[in-house]
Amino acid sequence: MMKFIKEIYGVGIIFFYYIKWPILIGLPILYFGLDYKSNLIMNILWGYSFLLAIKDFIYLVILKKKY
Repeated sequence: MMKFIKEIYGVGIIFFYYIKWPILIGLPILYFGLDYKSNLIMNILWGYSFLLAIKDFIYLVILKKKY
């Protein structure tokens, strides 16, 4: 069970590393520019991506740390 949890955690890190910015920028374009219907799961993913982007901003600009 622990191995499964570690694999899911690793997949989540890799997924949001590559997909964070396309979701953060693309979803408002889909909603407001192309009149897509609102989707709860995509809204949750957008919110999580927004929090990750804020975390990156804090690390890079305010704390001046690199990963």
